[in-house]
Amino acid sequence: MNRAALWDLDPASYRRHELHVRPRAWSESNCYVDLCVEVLHAAGFEPYACLGFSLASDFEGDQFTFFKPPPQDLQALYGVSVYELNLWRPLLDHALGQLQRGGLLLAEVDSFYLPDTSATDYRRAHVKTTIGIERIDIDARALGYFHNAGYFALEGADFDGLFQIDPPVPVTHLPPYVELVRFPTAPARRERERELVERSLELTRGHLRRRPTENPITRYKLQLDQDIEWLIARDLATYHQYAFSTLRQLGASFEHAALYLGWLGSAGLGGLEPAAQYFDHISQAAKTLILKLARIVNSKRATDLRSMLEPMESSWERGMSEVLTRLEP
Repeated sequence: MNRAALWDLDPASYRRHELHVRPRAWSESNCYVDLCVEVLHAAGFEPYACLGFSLASDFEGDQFTFFKPPPQDLQALYGVSVYELNLWRPLLDHALGQLQRGGLLLAEVDSFYLPDTSATDYRRAHVKTTIGIERIDIDARALGYFHNAGYFALEGADFDGLFQIDPPVPVTHLPPYVELVRFPTAPARRERERELVERSLELTRGHLRRRPTENPITRYKLQLDQDIEWLIARDLATYHQYAFSTLRQLGASFEHAALYLGWLGSAGLGGLEPAAQYFDHISQAAKTLILKLARIVNSKRATDLRSMLEPMESSWERGMSEVLTRLEP
């Protein structure tokens, strides 16, 4: 059989998870987190429960943490297993075979062939991104896939390009990184909310124990002047790559942290509202800063932005203090 699908999904009627519908500063954060949220949602699980890892986000010198749900958290919360898949056959063959066995592949692909990126990369730029392959019909040259905050479809020449079918020139690039996602077969794994909250809290306390020992925003502030000097000597394309790796990950990770604390509050755990507000301030301020920095790079005139980071530093300190008081890792 040359076709397979996990679920009966239609891009036209697919309803995204509430996290991707509500008003947010960062409607998309990074391709992996947004993708995981929608895959878990489609599988019948509550994605909010896995977001506690965002509290451990750190500044790593050349980026803020590219935050993503740890596989061990997905296993503990939902019974979902994530493994690296060794590609020894064409990606299309692996994807079809795993779908037929009930597995879903998370694959690095070229956004040049993804119609949902029509506003940015589609047929314009070759940019790496991750999709979840949910449906394949080889005879129809059609694919259903999760990407960023939604579920989409492609066909025809995009199908051929994505899977490098009869490429015009020999393929010289390395095989993509691919993960296999396996879902539990027993419905009992989809447990009651109270049990899910308790397991989520246990994992979050572990993430808090590995939180940064120094304020990550303070360390970023100390480097920002050098970054600005470096950026104004380059083009806007370089700035966008920088902004995605730094301010977008900073803002989006703490927006997720605030949303996670809000979910805990809705589940009956009180006293987390102040921390959520502090982390939301970091998110909103990062959005303002990313726009301000774009204007500086475009004008080629350096400006000291460190004062804009000082309230964010304070929000991190206060937010963490509130969380540690309430959750006691």
